[in-house]
Amino acid sequence: MPADIRTDIAHSARVWNYWLGGKDHYPVDATVGDQVTFLYPSIRDVARADRRFLGRAVEHLAGTAGLRQFLDIGTGLPTADNTHEVAQRVAPASRIVYADNDPVVLAHARALLTSTPEGATAYVDADVRDPEKLLEAAAETLDLDRPVAVMMLGILNFVADTAEARSIVRTLLVALPPGSHLALTHPTLELGGEGNEAAMVFWNENATPPIRTRTGAEFAAFLDGLEILDPGIVSCARWRGTDPSVAQFGAVAVKRG
Repeated sequence: MPADIRTDIAHSARVWNYWLGGKDHYPVDATVGDQVTFLYPSIRDVARADRRFLGRAVEHLAGTAGLRQFLDIGTGLPTADNTHEVAQRVAPASRIVYADNDPVVLAHARALLTSTPEGATAYVDADVRDPEKLLEAAAETLDLDRPVAVMMLGILNFVADTAEARSIVRTLLVALPPGSHLALTHPTLELGGEGNEAAMVFWNENATPPIRTRTGAEFAAFLDGLEILDPGIVSCARWRGTDPSVAQFGAVAVKRG
């Protein structure tokens, strides 16, 4: 185990893995995950809905939208139907770059580094707070002069400052050509998520990294200048899906010009 992986404090990637039924976590992650679930019983539904959103979004992007390049930022630990698996199932020539700066994820990266012969899958150790460096690393696998689908599922909630979070999104999209898409999810206290507040207080006192929610208006601001695809900004469970609503916004948008 790498020396920089701490097992004495819960970590988001491992707790999320625990909620999704994975095995890549430690006792402290299960303990914190169970307490968060006690305070906010629908958190597992949120985790599952976010994962299903990823599948539907990638199927659309690789299928109807015809994209062949994906940049998945803050990918977390691998579970079933990762971005590269969904994209390459639809279009085998798809090229996928996963980006994360979590040593736990890095230690498991080899599980992500699989690909069809026609396509490519890569992992870069990069921080979302340094989007220029992240793009530079991604360019070793992706052609940034061609449209890219940027996946940012449950990652901007770890960027506490909203202005910084908006700047990150702008920097990424400005660097990419028209036809590029952004798939985004983010927790909220709206959409029935009021019970999440106590759980987040507990999380921020007992786990890392700290997390925050945002309003619908704040979420919409991340998509300024982009054309939001139907059905708009909704619960991620309801984005072209029929699962019960959860307190997690989801949207997919395209850069037109």
